[in-house]
Amino acid sequence: MRWIILVIIYLVIDIYAYQALRSLTRNNWMLVFYILISVLVLGNFFYQWMQPSEGSVLSGSRGYAFGILLAVLLAKLVAAFFMLGEDIFRLGAGTLNKISSEEFSMPSRRRFLGQVALGLATIPFLSVLYGMYQGRYNFRVLRYTLYFDDLPDAFDGYKLSQISDVHSGSFDNENKIKYGVELLNEQQSDMVVFTGDLVNNIADEMEPWKELFSSVKAKDGVYSILGNHDYGDYKNWNSEEEKSQNLDRLKNTHKEMGWDLLLNENRYIEKNGQRIALIGVENWGAGGFKKAGDLELAAEGISKKDFKILLSHDPSHWQEMVKKDEKNYHLTLSGHTHGMQFGIEIPGWFRWSPVQYRYKYWAGIYEEFGRYINVNRGFGYLAFPGRVGIWPEISVIELKKGPKPA
Repeated sequence: MRWIILVIIYLVIDIYAYQALRSLTRNNWMLVFYILISVLVLGNFFYQWMQPSEGSVLSGSRGYAFGILLAVLLAKLVAAFFMLGEDIFRLGAGTLNKISSEEFSMPSRRRFLGQVALGLATIPFLSVLYGMYQGRYNFRVLRYTLYFDDLPDAFDGYKLSQISDVHSGSFDNENKIKYGVELLNEQQSDMVVFTGDLVNNIADEMEPWKELFSSVKAKDGVYSILGNHDYGDYKNWNSEEEKSQNLDRLKNTHKEMGWDLLLNENRYIEKNGQRIALIGVENWGAGGFKKAGDLELAAEGISKKDFKILLSHDPSHWQEMVKKDEKNYHLTLSGHTHGMQFGIEIPGWFRWSPVQYRYKYWAGIYEEFGRYINVNRGFGYLAFPGRVGIWPEISVIELKKGPKPA
């Protein structure tokens, strides 16, 4: 049924979008070409969807088929919007004419509006293609400075780097990924943290990339947690034992790369006789996502007065539980949302993505009750093999002692 609904929606948009082209030319060969492209794009998507796939995630040729469909559909949607608006205007004009002269006559379509519609339709089309070709590897370093009155003096100026949502099963360009890893190391942070989703479904997805990510180094170590995709929940396994073995292999991958995987546990980072606490929980997500995270267990032995950094993959955990916890988690580092890999960001002015209607905290730094969360936009990509406006991110956070400057 969902496929039938998709085809119907596609056809309705297609018919209206064609009106923009028809307002410029009535060449029958143009109509044939238009129909051929529409059928090929939709047919390729269905063909790729029917091929065997490891789990339900759009990846590989499936992902590219989806990306091309999205580019074409968004372009046609823009053109259809203009044509529908013009039809509403024409219908209104015809109705007024009927009232005044008793003869219903709708104005003809305006060629200029068709030109505008087609011109604007190229914007989302080219943006999506750019996102697939270049945007997914357009790594950005985003820097933040956070102030805390109770930060231990020894950690004034302490710097940590965060990446999240690697999704190694989607990677297909070693040189680009190598550049991203080198950019991470160039930050020379005191600590590096990874906040979940190393793979799409299967531990073996990380095998070609283990050596590269093993090169990630920091003076005080590299720490990591699991995300919802790391548990293998989105693949049909032959048995629970096979699924459990996959998770064990993934956990061992973290160890082989020299990453300290925190599974509802904590570590103290010491400097000049003072220390801060680093806590890592397993995935805890709202809305049907796995809730393996146990904050109480993870913080065992940690006191309220300790300065605390929490690693928790899903920002809904901070919203639902962490930000009001009496133990006072000063800074939480999350990922998960990817910023939906699609949106508009003008630093300091405007930020929008469809994902904000699902997650209140979806990208960047947020503060409530004097406590902070950083939602990393992700290092990799999933499903749609691209990024438009929401670029892959390396977060660099500097901790400062004292009040926030006015």
